[in-house]
Amino acid sequence: MANRVFIVRREMLKLIEDLDAPGMSRDETIQWEKIHMISSACIGYELAVRRGVDPEIASTACTLHDIGRVYTGKQQDHARAGYKHALDFLTELNRKYTGLFTSGEIAEIAEAVSEHSNKDVTGTPLCEIVKDADVLDLHYYGIELPRPEQKKRLENLLSTRSSS
Repeated sequence: MANRVFIVRREMLKLIEDLDAPGMSRDETIQWEKIHMISSACIGYELAVRRGVDPEIASTACTLHDIGRVYTGKQQDHARAGYKHALDFLTELNRKYTGLFTSGEIAEIAEAVSEHSNKDVTGTPLCEIVKDADVLDLHYYGIELPRPEQKKRLENLLSTRSSS
């Protein structure tokens, strides 16, 4: 059986395609959702390895971090909306692939999804990885970070990286 990271990404890509309803108003394109999901997940995996966090759990949380926006099409409150969608998605995966995640892992991932927009609040190590992967990915694509707390987080990440 394929590893958990591959399964989650494959199933999330299918979900994004299924939710791409013609005429639905979206704040981001479906193409961007796919690209940002995969590249954030790769960044999250690497950050987790460096920080001693389970890289499969971190990559999964980063893969799902914008699931609320995928469902609603809207940026507004997408992190909070993502909590239930992440729980449902992972619970369904556990039915399809028996025991893919423990209930504790599912709860931890859903929490990170829900908290990832709170860039100025320090959370669990997993939450911090998701926040950092999100801003780094936007930076790598040259996307301007609109909020001051996003900019500050990016500055801290880049200064830490350059001094290591």
